[in-house]
Amino acid sequence: MRTYRYFLLLFWVGQPYPTLSTPLSKRTSGFPAKKRALELSGNSKNELNRSKRSWMWNQFFLLEEYTGSDYQYVGKLHSDQDRGDGSLKYILSGDGAGDLFIINENTGDIQATKRLDREEKPVYILRAQAINRRTGRPVEPESEFIIKIHDINDNEPIFTKEVYTATVPEMSDVGTFVVQVTATDADDPTYGNSAKVVYSILQGQPYFSVESETGIIKTALLNMDRENREQYQVVIQAKDMGGQMGGLSGTTTVNITLTDVNDNPPRFPQSTYQFKTPESSPPGTPIGRIKASDADVGENAEIEYSITDGEGLDMFDVITDQETQEGIITIKKCFSSSTGHCFLGQLNRKSGISPDLDLELQTKYLFPYSVDRHTDMDRIFNIDSGNGSIFTSKLLDRETLLWHNITVIATEINNPKQSSRVPLYIKVLDVNDNAPEFAEFYETFVCEKAKADQLIQTLRAVDKDDPYSGHQFSFSLAPEAASGSNFTIQDNKDNTAGILTRKNGYNRHEMSTYLLPVVISDNDYPVQSSTGTVTVRVCACDHHGNMQSCHAEALIHPTGLSTGALVAILLCIVILLVTVVLFAALRRQRKKEPLIISKEDIRDNIVSYNDEGGGEEDTQAFDIGTLRNPEAIEDNKLRRDIVPEALFLPRRTPTARDNTDVRDFINQRLKENDTDPTAPPYDSLATYAYEGTGSVADSLSSLESVTTDGDQDYDYLSDWGPRFKKLADMYGGVDSDKDS
Repeated sequence: MRTYRYFLLLFWVGQPYPTLSTPLSKRTSGFPAKKRALELSGNSKNELNRSKRSWMWNQFFLLEEYTGSDYQYVGKLHSDQDRGDGSLKYILSGDGAGDLFIINENTGDIQATKRLDREEKPVYILRAQAINRRTGRPVEPESEFIIKIHDINDNEPIFTKEVYTATVPEMSDVGTFVVQVTATDADDPTYGNSAKVVYSILQGQPYFSVESETGIIKTALLNMDRENREQYQVVIQAKDMGGQMGGLSGTTTVNITLTDVNDNPPRFPQSTYQFKTPESSPPGTPIGRIKASDADVGENAEIEYSITDGEGLDMFDVITDQETQEGIITIKKCFSSSTGHCFLGQLNRKSGISPDLDLELQTKYLFPYSVDRHTDMDRIFNIDSGNGSIFTSKLLDRETLLWHNITVIATEINNPKQSSRVPLYIKVLDVNDNAPEFAEFYETFVCEKAKADQLIQTLRAVDKDDPYSGHQFSFSLAPEAASGSNFTIQDNKDNTAGILTRKNGYNRHEMSTYLLPVVISDNDYPVQSSTGTVTVRVCACDHHGNMQSCHAEALIHPTGLSTGALVAILLCIVILLVTVVLFAALRRQRKKEPLIISKEDIRDNIVSYNDEGGGEEDTQAFDIGTLRNPEAIEDNKLRRDIVPEALFLPRRTPTARDNTDVRDFINQRLKENDTDPTAPPYDSLATYAYEGTGSVADSLSSLESVTTDGDQDYDYLSDWGPRFKKLADMYGGVDSDKDS
């Protein structure tokens, strides 16, 4: 008959429920409260009798990031051959054995010595064995078991990108796809909600929305017009624990640009243009340029000009300058071909005079020109009275006034009453005479625990000039700050720039504020540039990057004092304050010190005198006459519980008459004590015990019954009502002795 030996492993199985999230507060000794064992079957399949194996195991869990002061208990090895005499030795091997996991070779207790991080290693495979301490031979075969690290929510979601860039056409329908953001969580996705991420939008409403489960950003507002606003900055938050309270979160920024669609027609800045050309100009001669503006950009802003109607439909043509997007008006054919020359026509059709006439006749009918000064009060423009050439007399500033509207008058020399007036609209063309500058005043902050290459601010610029091809700004650090700066400038090539950190970590106690000079240049001719200063404060932030405090004044040491000197000064101040407080407390205690020292407050006590008098013959008993005669009280008797604030003379109360009822006497004394400043405090109790006379029941005591010769009659007890029924039954009946 075979003899089977078995070897047991008793272990504590951590169930994967939230109740195990509380770490052990002290080292567990002996067997744990909850145990589970798994018996492995034997090797033989033919034997009918039940076989037992020496090892009994199952997979179990340990809590990661254990913060207890003692080692974390894992389990216990025990062999049936262990008689408790120390002859067996337990050995542990495998992942972390001897370092991370240790075993008591005598008792078989297994403990974890360090905090375990599931994200670093989720599973440990160990082997256990018991050997004979004297021979060194194993008494049981080696067995293998698994320790799985139980996950806790100790990792926040992290986006795959710190900044996303996306575009969407303007005027898109609500729900149009923009971009998808993704955040990952290092916690265990197979257990609980520690890695279940939910997306929400913190900034960017009501223009955009995000799907909570997928992170897909969509448009949420109808008719978003690029011409009104082109750039949007959206902040997306990813929160684990399914978005519930207490979950960890991370954020990312999405820069969204509306792309242009052709939704704006070109418009002329003025309704009337006037040009002149010599009558002899040949076909193809340009006589003027016009330009329409289009709020769209790119190919949507390309303009094609054409003449659709008017008297000059057959005489003139217009072509488009592809480089400047201007319309060039040209002569299509000669004005008259009868003489073989091209000319504009008659100078004065009313008089019938032709410019082929001699100079004398032409001069006779010349028109002198002048400017109506009511339309040019500042005398900015002048005109040549002979040929009508207009020129400026003062500097023009397009940024001050774009259009000037004046009136020109033409008058006949020989007949001044004959005159004509025509309005003239003069547009001031732009030249690059203004430097770009910051769009706003920038004062930003950087967290003390910021990482290198972290974006802390986006810069934008404006320019009073209006170049045809649009603004093209460039950003850079000033040369004097470029070499040793703690920040860098990243030009985004879209008229914006970002301020990035250049190192890991900042200390607001060493340097609380940085001044960052930034040079902004345009791309026009001549190039204009300016320098703006960005103030960067160093602040303390939470783990989400939200600013908490930027004030470091309280921790900045005065010049010339070391840290040790400041500590010594602070210590002296504390000692001085403690001394003053103790001195004041001692004086107050000395002033209010009770004369009677007790463990409890005397004023809260009730003093009871439980002396039983010796009867009328006891001359040592309390004499009620003392209460009736207050003069018997010692004259100098004062309160003994505390030192009196002021010395009050005892009040002399009149002596009560001998026939005064004690109840009236006590009421009288009560009133006197209420108004007496030397009386005990309101929470003291003065007791006057007195049994009155005249009870209708007389005495129910049987002490005097022994002096009577006959039996007493207690039948009157029945007349006293139901309250005395029990006494009536006891005393009113016939004695049992007499009945016998």
